[in-house]
Amino acid sequence: MMIRDDHGWRSQAPIHQGIVPSYLLAKLAASERYAQAAHAARQTLIAPAPAQHRSQLRLSIDENGTLVATVEAAPNRTIGDAHKTETLPGAVVRTEDQPAVADVAVNQAFDGLGATFQMLLDAFQRNSIDGKGLPLDATVHYGSGYDNAFWNGERMVFGDGDGQVFQGFTGSTTVIGHELGHGVIQYTAGLDYQGQPGALNESIADVFGALTEQHLRGQTADQATWLIGAGIFTPAVHGKALRSMLHPGTAYDDPELGKDPQPDDMSGYVTTTDDNGGVHINSGIPNRAFALFAVELGGYAWEKAGSVWYRALTGGLASSATFAQFAKATIAAANAVDKATGDAARTAWTSVGVIKAAGDGRAAD
Repeated sequence: MMIRDDHGWRSQAPIHQGIVPSYLLAKLAASERYAQAAHAARQTLIAPAPAQHRSQLRLSIDENGTLVATVEAAPNRTIGDAHKTETLPGAVVRTEDQPAVADVAVNQAFDGLGATFQMLLDAFQRNSIDGKGLPLDATVHYGSGYDNAFWNGERMVFGDGDGQVFQGFTGSTTVIGHELGHGVIQYTAGLDYQGQPGALNESIADVFGALTEQHLRGQTADQATWLIGAGIFTPAVHGKALRSMLHPGTAYDDPELGKDPQPDDMSGYVTTTDDNGGVHINSGIPNRAFALFAVELGGYAWEKAGSVWYRALTGGLASSATFAQFAKATIAAANAVDKATGDAARTAWTSVGVIKAAGDGRAAD
């Protein structure tokens, strides 16, 4: 639930693994400038928490001019409409192989699920978020003015926003990739959603979100924006996104919402009991490490940097992993590629203060 004290509105308990952090919603809840958005934020904060396989035929022509037929995994998507209630899953409005409908949010959710599925398959040979072809379900138009999108352990859920500060969440590919990324983490390392493991959970979900957008757009690491949630703010907000992976702390600076509080290295690490121990705030540190690593390697981030992070995530990582433990896992995965890749990973983690500058692989104190 949400309570109000001398410090303003705050959430007493986690409200799903949502894309909008609770500290930002709490700030908005106290806004006098955006009365409608403040009401929506308060309602969002107090809202209660709420295997079928497919394949597709691919036809191609080989070097001898022969028609080749191959079968590969395909998504199995179902979109529901909550009709502004908080009842899941909502009425089914589009399923796999059905054409686009008149509702833009439905089509955006459908396409975003497909883009994430294809990135996971192409980059990591992973068949859906569980690796076994799990159907991808989503619900749109959740709640009245609901200011978030979240993964609830079974499906993606999208609010429409309040219209003053947040607009529909389905239009951001990084939001969809991020939330489904939580699903991948759920089926692999299962990182605890608290403190440093929770910040890693948020960061790795951001990595999946960024990779999904870059894969969809065919962008190299140096062409990408590295923004998470671009486009979900209305034009009234002084901000470009919820987070910047390459430059944490610069995504927004608004008179009502305040300045993006993410630190970009361990010197700014925030120790707090809010935000599940700072899971959204401190995720900026490993986010920057990944972005620096990907830019240094160059090329498509899902092919090089992404594969290193994915192997670290799926290689026996403990659910209680700290930044330092995950850094060592990624450096080991990078060294398995070649020395240059290993050196790039070590440099990235050193740059954000997780690994000692001596470069000997020891964790920072």
